[in-house]
Amino acid sequence: MAGEDTHYQDLERSNGLHDSTFSNGHAHSPVAVNGEDTPFVHKVGIPPRTTILRGFEDTLKETFFPDDSLRQLKNEPRRLKLLLALKYIFPIFEWGSKYKLKTFQGDLVSGLTIASLCIPQDIAYAELANLPPVYGLYCSFVPPLVYSFLGSSRDIAIGPVAVVSILLGTLLRNEVDPKEDAELYLKLAITSTFFTGVFQAGLGLLRLGFIIDFLSHAAIVGFMAGAAVTIGLQQLKGFFGITNFTTKTDFISVMRSVWRNTDQWNWHTIVIGLFFLSYLLIAKYISKKKPRLFLVAATAPLISVMLATAFVKVTRADKHGVQVVKSIHKGINPSSVNLFLFSGPYAAKAVEIGLVTALVALTEAIAIGRTFAALKDYHLDGNKELIALGIMNIAGSCSSCFVSTGSFSRSAVNFAAGCNTAVSNIVMSTAVMVTLLALTPLFYYTPDCILSVIIISAVINLVDLRAAHLIWKIDKGDFLACLGAFLGVFFVSVEIGLLIAVSISVAKILLHITRPHTAILGKIPGTNVYRNLQQYPDAATIPGIIIIRIDAAIYFSNSNYIRDRILRWVDDEEEKIVASKGVPLRYTILEMSPVMSIDTTGIHALEDLQNALTKKNLQLALANPNGGVIEKLERAKFIEIIGEEWFFLTVGEAVQVCSRLDRTNC
Repeated sequence: MAGEDTHYQDLERSNGLHDSTFSNGHAHSPVAVNGEDTPFVHKVGIPPRTTILRGFEDTLKETFFPDDSLRQLKNEPRRLKLLLALKYIFPIFEWGSKYKLKTFQGDLVSGLTIASLCIPQDIAYAELANLPPVYGLYCSFVPPLVYSFLGSSRDIAIGPVAVVSILLGTLLRNEVDPKEDAELYLKLAITSTFFTGVFQAGLGLLRLGFIIDFLSHAAIVGFMAGAAVTIGLQQLKGFFGITNFTTKTDFISVMRSVWRNTDQWNWHTIVIGLFFLSYLLIAKYISKKKPRLFLVAATAPLISVMLATAFVKVTRADKHGVQVVKSIHKGINPSSVNLFLFSGPYAAKAVEIGLVTALVALTEAIAIGRTFAALKDYHLDGNKELIALGIMNIAGSCSSCFVSTGSFSRSAVNFAAGCNTAVSNIVMSTAVMVTLLALTPLFYYTPDCILSVIIISAVINLVDLRAAHLIWKIDKGDFLACLGAFLGVFFVSVEIGLLIAVSISVAKILLHITRPHTAILGKIPGTNVYRNLQQYPDAATIPGIIIIRIDAAIYFSNSNYIRDRILRWVDDEEEKIVASKGVPLRYTILEMSPVMSIDTTGIHALEDLQNALTKKNLQLALANPNGGVIEKLERAKFIEIIGEEWFFLTVGEAVQVCSRLDRTNC
């Protein structure tokens, strides 16, 4: 105790302050200042020094392995490690050993249900990608089989989806006209799908799944809504029976093409389309109002195709201008390895298209998978999903498939039908295989307009007005991202809308990083708690002291702003004090607990701040810096510059000591 008193007296002679040496972090006992006891003051501890390499390893681990996915392999025998690793790579081995007949009953029903939904959708989505209808069916055969062995989601249904199909079709059509050179177009589509899988699997293997989080929820809502409207407008071609239609996707071009070709409108086609669109919408309404009747909506597309096909065949409406699908190639997926374009002028374009479609497909699949995993309370490994989706698309590209991913509509039906495992995907795939082997001739008289109305009814749900309204109420900045993405897709193109969505999301991140929030703190009456004065107007300021909280890490990108903002807070406070003739400022306390990290530029900014405050005859004090920050400040000798005694464990202790010193020096 005597040693502490002696040390305090030394500091009192130099600064009149407490002993805040950086040793063991224990509390000091009260000591006397002018006959009065000083409250307990705690030491600020510095964590044990770690090597730069060790720190770098810890950072890498938290960045790429935040879930500690290899934990289960620790302290296990070699044979068991091999089995666990096999189960980790192939989740089917984990749940397959516990699979029962009762479980299969649910998977069988759900698999057959989504097969009835996917078959007409696949044919329609192939047209969105400007490919022959059979390629849509191919996408629901091989990719779901591959995913069922590698994927960790129990509910996601795999296949082509509207947004990715039209994005792929738009990007491909910008390079090659599918009518003028169908073979080159197909090669580019297959090669792009291969690179989509490569990028997806690569992101998973490199543990970079967090990259898709750069697309904010608001931007996704706007992008999906814009894409849904664009897809719906594109279907006016089939709905009206127009043969010469624009290849552009923006609203103005599409509507101009519709009204300039009124002479091509076919009333037989329009009547068929209106009838079945009404049926599909009514079926959806019934299933929405009564979830138990989900089969009404789930089977409606297939029933529509069967009835429309039968009607056209019986009435021979195709001879009256109703366009039909005609022949669909019979047989399962042929190999397409010989179609890859790994050299030549289109190879780079295939890589570019593959990257864009990979990100959009991943975003949709991961969002769907997480949604249903949360409903059933199980964990979805994001990076494993990336690998599964990537390998699935690589395998698909080798078997005549274009980009496949998780479908929201099918997954919702799969969930509602009572699926238990990924076996539902296997059942769906088997049903599609049977269709490819034996049933494709039945689609000869299927009218194009029925495929158009199936797509229109499917994409309506992508326009989420409630979500957009909620975003508007919560965050106007998020709504700007949502609106920007929507307008970009609606008035320009799908790829521009995606670019705007990503740009606004990244811009928002950069804005928060470069212009972080700071706040003036005051004391909540009757407590020793200090909070933002704007949020708590009853909080009281401390005479002679200004307390400022920094709500972000201090990096090169924001350090100058933080320094200048703090000085502006100080200038504003001094002006108020002069106007009110209050107690002059003597201390500036920085609440550092939200500051998770600091770099060398940030430390230089603190040094500049210290110099600027010294010129104003103000003392800088820091409260509650975390271990990583205090360690860097020590390495940079900043602790010596400001003085060990000006570091406090809490804002309360800093205020107590500064207030007492202020009274002592008066």
